[in-house]
Amino acid sequence: MNKLKTMMGRMHRDEKGADLVEYVLIIAAVALPVLGIVIWFKDEIGTWISEAFEEVRDGEGGTDPGS
Repeated sequence: MNKLKTMMGRMHRDEKGADLVEYVLIIAAVALPVLGIVIWFKDEIGTWISEAFEEVRDGEGGTDPGS
């Protein structure tokens, strides 16, 4: 029982994993709202990308690289 107490005390004082947890929380705080926006506007984003590819394919990009 004493050994378990000692091991738990060492784990409590060890802060190596705290940085990783903070980084994961920061990434989640940024990624989850972006993911929500992408899911919410997926149809509009798909339409916008399709129209952009059609313009490029048809040569209606709006810029003339030869000028």
